[in-house]
Amino acid sequence: MGTKQTNWEDLGISNDFLFGKVMQNPKLCKELLERIFPDLKIERIEYPELQKGIRPDADAKSVRLDVYVVDDKDIVYNIEMQATDTKELPKRSRYYQGMIDLQLIDKGQTYKKLNRSYVIFICLEDIFKKGRHIYTFENICKEDRSISMGDETTKIFLNADGKMDDVSEELKAFLDYVAGKKTEDTYVHELDEAVKEAKKNREWRHEYMTLLMRDQENQEIGEARGEEKLSRLIESLIKDKRSQDIIKVTKDSAYRKKMYKEYQID
Repeated sequence: MGTKQTNWEDLGISNDFLFGKVMQNPKLCKELLERIFPDLKIERIEYPELQKGIRPDADAKSVRLDVYVVDDKDIVYNIEMQATDTKELPKRSRYYQGMIDLQLIDKGQTYKKLNRSYVIFICLEDIFKKGRHIYTFENICKEDRSISMGDETTKIFLNADGKMDDVSEELKAFLDYVAGKKTEDTYVHELDEAVKEAKKNREWRHEYMTLLMRDQENQEIGEARGEEKLSRLIESLIKDKRSQDIIKVTKDSAYRKKMYKEYQID
């Protein structure tokens, strides 16, 4: 789970699980979207069943979406809260886009059925290190930037640690709240009250603790498997008298992967 805090009582809006629960309130979710997209007038939003997550087949990586909504114009918005910079968000946004598209189009339908969609990450850290509050990416022709691909996909990274005067006061107030700063903004006050109410929900608390334990168990299993693989590799290197490689695989992850492949260790 994308969060630094694990104690339920200490959680705030920057926790991905709690953010997803608070955004189940359509009024609060609609207001946030209108702050991100001030030129859009959204009449209503709906929550498809994708909220529970996407898994296209047994071998695919599971996706648990924070907020997945569709507005009255059939525009799709996936909003994700990211408390830590995992160094993989751009690639993850690409993966999310692909998974969303798979859900939007049924087998046999034309690609014209794909809705306009936005993948939005709300980050506590500036992953692009340019001081902006907002980074918007669309597919533009490299040779002629006046040409848009027209695939109607947009990826947006909001940065709560922005320094520029590049967004509205309303959106900045929300980002300041995400960053833990105090603000007198009315919407932020409503959000804060919703967070307090959400933390009183025993069912959500139990769900959060269950997910947390599952994530910790998966991490421990992964670490144990990694140690077992490395142990097998070192045994093989000792057998082949490759002492220099033993030192190298413990320090260089890329070289370690190369050795796993060479010794066919899965």
